[in-house]
Amino acid sequence: MSTNYTLTYSEGAKGWPSFYSYYPEWILAMNQYLYTFKGGNLWKHNVNEARNNYYGVQGVSTITGVFNQEPTTQKLFKTIEIETDDPWNCTLTSDLGSGYMDADFFELKEGSYFSYIRRQANKDNFSLRSTQGIGSIINTSVNGTSVTLSFGFKVGSMISIGDVAFHKLGASVVEIGPITSISENRKSITITGENIPDGSYVLYIKNSVAESYGTLGYYLQFTLQNSSTTAVELFNIDTEVFKSAP
Repeated sequence: MSTNYTLTYSEGAKGWPSFYSYYPEWILAMNQYLYTFKGGNLWKHNVNEARNNYYGVQGVSTITGVFNQEPTTQKLFKTIEIETDDPWNCTLTSDLGSGYMDADFFELKEGSYFSYIRRQANKDNFSLRSTQGIGSIINTSVNGTSVTLSFGFKVGSMISIGDVAFHKLGASVVEIGPITSISENRKSITITGENIPDGSYVLYIKNSVAESYGTLGYYLQFTLQNSSTTAVELFNIDTEVFKSAP
């Protein structure tokens, strides 16, 4: 099913910069006001208190753009900085990955909102740096819905509560569950999940919200969304980016 849009032309840009989700039957500009007809009714625009509201339906402002400097260089995009008076939800897509930031992830610093790029939940890529191997377990014990995996060595300092553990099963990698505790000697971890065979090889992926490794790619497409009913200004969006060095 096709979606209808209303386009606006900018004399300054000499182009069509904006797409509006409202779809009137007729548009008329008169006495410095914009009027439209919808369902046989006449509507006067820019006079109601609620922004993003057309014909009694509340909408969402959406802006999509691309960071594409040095398009032949593989890059690591680490952060998003937005010059605005209100934080926006942000989703990101590149040729090699994806990421997101909820509006409440942004921190106001020196007049701009700043956030690290988080990995999308349930979009695990085992080839990225957020995946780390632990090793083979020597035994397991089950207590209700929890299973404790014991190793013959310390699991290291990088693994944390909230990370998600997996085990190798033939050619597949199968999720066990989130890590809920780590023993004091760091030789065992407890996971909410099902038991697995002794000798299984275990690996883990860092928590998607806590992890801020960024997004790899030759380019990065961003989409900002704001559903505020009051006026919001957006001046600029920027990213902190490095050349990837695998």
